[in-house]
Amino acid sequence: MNDPDDLERRVAARPSAFRILTGDRPTGPLHLGHYFGTLANRVRLQRAGVELFVLVADYQVLTDRDVADRLEEHVLGLVADHLAVGVEPSTATIFAHSAVPALNQLMLPFLSLVTDAELRRNPTVKDEIQNSRQASVSGLMLTYPVHQAADILFCKANLVPVGRDQLPHQEITRTVARRFNERYAPVFPVPEALLSSAPVLLGTDGRKMSKSRGNAIALSASEDETARLLTRAKTDADRHIAYDPENRPEVANLVLLAALCQDRDPHDVAADIGAGGAAALKKTVIESVNEFFRPIRERRAVYADDPEQLHRILAEGNAHARAVADRTLAEVRTAMGMPY
Repeated sequence: MNDPDDLERRVAARPSAFRILTGDRPTGPLHLGHYFGTLANRVRLQRAGVELFVLVADYQVLTDRDVADRLEEHVLGLVADHLAVGVEPSTATIFAHSAVPALNQLMLPFLSLVTDAELRRNPTVKDEIQNSRQASVSGLMLTYPVHQAADILFCKANLVPVGRDQLPHQEITRTVARRFNERYAPVFPVPEALLSSAPVLLGTDGRKMSKSRGNAIALSASEDETARLLTRAKTDADRHIAYDPENRPEVANLVLLAALCQDRDPHDVAADIGAGGAAALKKTVIESVNEFFRPIRERRAVYADDPEQLHRILAEGNAHARAVADRTLAEVRTAMGMPY
């Protein structure tokens, strides 16, 4: 794997040489974990000059559920979340998976480049199957990494921000790109993984913050709702507040959240609270979160009140993504001897 520091230096030196594909499944509102884990980094990279494609992965909602509930509401909410945090639609392509037919046509040749065994031993797929809410899983779940390969390669993205748990998916994409180039013609870049250094935030129950676990604080949550959720967050019996992620993960998580919002070292935040106990800690976190996210929430409310604008931005992104995908599919057909 490439040196992440070297990759960051190359991106900083020549941002226009990189194109990013990133995105989310529209299964509910994005939350604080999304913001500090991925959204802030997307905005940083776009502002640095990297070309940004943001995928609203609506088809992929069906990988682990029978139906996609309230899909249009969640899709528009996802667009509003990105605009509110600072993604600029004039220079980013925000698009829906289902609106780009040529992207999905890449799935067939890509599936021929990987084996059944490679898909089944993918640790991320194994984990998702194990934790699926369904009695049995669909073929869509098994081929999820190849769907992601199509998502990334249709626009020839050469940089993909990921967490360490997503590296196996990323490796399938790199494998597909290499094998296609070797078997047919050099059409695709082999994308590099830009590892996120962002910490994983825990939810209010002490587990990883997740929409499906009901332990998340949405970007769109009101200040009162944020206070209510954080007030019931897990802590421990030790009244002295310290930043000790290994031995006191729930307390450390709240300290970290306040520190991220204050742009301070978490040890300093903990030292300020000292013997104040859980009540003082939660008061600090609530005030910090609400102050930090107040302008983001105000912008989001404005976007949410204008669904026509959200539809227009998505339609423009869909059109651009379709044009890019059509060009890529034409190259693929030519490379495979199918230019008819």
